[in-house]
Amino acid sequence: MKSISKVAVAAALTAGVAGIAVSTPAAAAKEKKQEQKGPALKLSKEVQGPASAAQTALGTKDFATAAAQLATAQAAAKTDDDRYIVAALQLQMEATKIQDARAANQPVSEEGLKAPLDALIANPKTPAVDLPKYNYQRGIMAANAKDSASAIQFFQRAQQLGYNDPNLTLQMVKIRMDSGDIAGGSAELEKAIDAQIAAGQKPSEELYRYAIAKTNQKKMGPQTVGWIKRYVVAYPTAKNWRDGIVTYGMTQSSAVTLDKAQKVDLYRLMRATKSLADQYDYENYAQWTYDMGLPYETKTVLTEGKAAGKIPASSASANDLLKVANQAIANEGSLAPSEAKAKSGANGRVAANTGDAYLGSGNYAKAIELYKVALQKGGVDADTVNTRLGIALANSGDKEGAKAAFAQVKTAPRADIASLWTLYLDNPPTA
Repeated sequence: MKSISKVAVAAALTAGVAGIAVSTPAAAAKEKKQEQKGPALKLSKEVQGPASAAQTALGTKDFATAAAQLATAQAAAKTDDDRYIVAALQLQMEATKIQDARAANQPVSEEGLKAPLDALIANPKTPAVDLPKYNYQRGIMAANAKDSASAIQFFQRAQQLGYNDPNLTLQMVKIRMDSGDIAGGSAELEKAIDAQIAAGQKPSEELYRYAIAKTNQKKMGPQTVGWIKRYVVAYPTAKNWRDGIVTYGMTQSSAVTLDKAQKVDLYRLMRATKSLADQYDYENYAQWTYDMGLPYETKTVLTEGKAAGKIPASSASANDLLKVANQAIANEGSLAPSEAKAKSGANGRVAANTGDAYLGSGNYAKAIELYKVALQKGGVDADTVNTRLGIALANSGDKEGAKAAFAQVKTAPRADIASLWTLYLDNPPTA
């Protein structure tokens, strides 16, 4: 998420000031005949003169004269009306100076806005319609000054008063997260995104990536996983699927720590989502399946990587691995004897291993059959077998059967892996 921009003040802050007419006694009769656009004020005699002179000077952008007259008026102010007009004109002066400086591409300091804004926020004569924007602008100034506590207070007050800028909630999120309240910021962002969706809007992709990065930096695994899932549902591109999978569990800085077998099931998800990105992805995936005794899958992955142009024909590591995988396939021979042994075994271990071999070779019907045998006989890790059963069913085209299998995976981290596969079935890559 981008940083909060410096406040652009001129039009927004002075809108309520422009309708105030400060008149000397000689013009009072004429003024009474005019429609009052601003608040009705009763100024002290000592304030009315310099305030009127200041307003006239501001009309010609004679800021030196305006400042001198306002200083005189401020020193003489006795009532809330007096203090309101002085603060309102000071705000108009500072905002106009900022507007002019920006137009001329000159350096801008917004410090001069603080005193009049604070005075107006505290003054009972300030029109209620102006208070939300004044609190909002003070919140931005506090945020830019890294005063997170004050910024949150001003923004919350602006919200309570009805300020409806769509960026307000997101700015509060950023302040909370930047100040270290990642859990609070994540909760606020979730509400903001839900509100946007309810209003028929599509939240920015940047918001999801921001939440994933912030929660993962703090090692808030469950929150990170939740944001990854929301991200790939909202923006299910192949690139985002890969980014989500990698952030979830494929690197040392990922949200969770996985073993090699669990990561292979994520590589399988990358393959399904067509998000294997480069030579490293293909060769690492292939090496790990070979290490797990799945040479058919090793061969398939390397062949696909070469065909996709991701693995150079000259890659010595890929060529050597393909050679040993082909040799292992030749040595392994038919899986029929293992299948028979699996079906007659006292437990499901051989059935599960044989199911893995069939899954790796792309014989999904046999893999499904053997995984079901393994679950029936028991003595296996049911979460692992149900994950692989779901993958085999998904790859065979049985979407509902795959979902049912994935739903049987109950414990972390395999429950998250299964849920990512389920999300893929409902949210396949769009590009």
